[in-house]
Amino acid sequence: MKTAAYVEILDREGALLAEAAEAAGSDAEVPTCPGWRVRDLLRHTGPRRADDPPALDGARLVSWFRDGHARLVDTLTGAAPGVRCWQFLPAPSPLAFWARRQAHETTVHRLDAESACGGGATGIGVDFAVDGIDELLCAFHARPKSAVRTEEPRTLRVRATDAADAVWTVRLSAQPPVTVREAAGTADCELSGPAAHLYPALWNRRPFPEVTGDGSLAALWRERSGVTWS
Repeated sequence: MKTAAYVEILDREGALLAEAAEAAGSDAEVPTCPGWRVRDLLRHTGPRRADDPPALDGARLVSWFRDGHARLVDTLTGAAPGVRCWQFLPAPSPLAFWARRQAHETTVHRLDAESACGGGATGIGVDFAVDGIDELLCAFHARPKSAVRTEEPRTLRVRATDAADAVWTVRLSAQPPVTVREAAGTADCELSGPAAHLYPALWNRRPFPEVTGDGSLAALWRERSGVTWS
């Protein structure tokens, strides 16, 4: 996907997140993030310094989120292609990295905000969902801090059933997972389903659409795959 497409998605997803947060109210519990309320979600997702959470709540907190989100979209839209800044996952450029990362970050937390409303979730495009699965498996869980590990080598396969060539083989061991985007060899467990369902499931926002083989590997993913920033 191109950077402009990520920024367009980011713009839309931030607006949806704010609408859902406003409808739910800042004190509403977030079922997909146990222990969080909507105010925690907005403070986490709103663009800010990590050590500077806003001392706001209610309508003022939603307004703060909307203002910061608009500035983020404007910054990414106006950034020079060669801009240099910190990034923590491989990408063609820092701009490409942040546009992609913020689009997926905001989408996942938009799902959280919508869960607080108790209604259905807004749909996610197939190509974007496949891209999000790829980022999670091939980038996030390739890092040394990934806790998805097994004592003995095991193989997990992830397959989006509605997209061509959208299959990943995840080699698990006592080391960080190693993922290739192909159906390589046999698998001990396969997680499959439509990309737009599989994507939030892998982020632990909904059940896996289908699990075949050794279900303990699906349980391992649920228990150990959470991304933390500490």
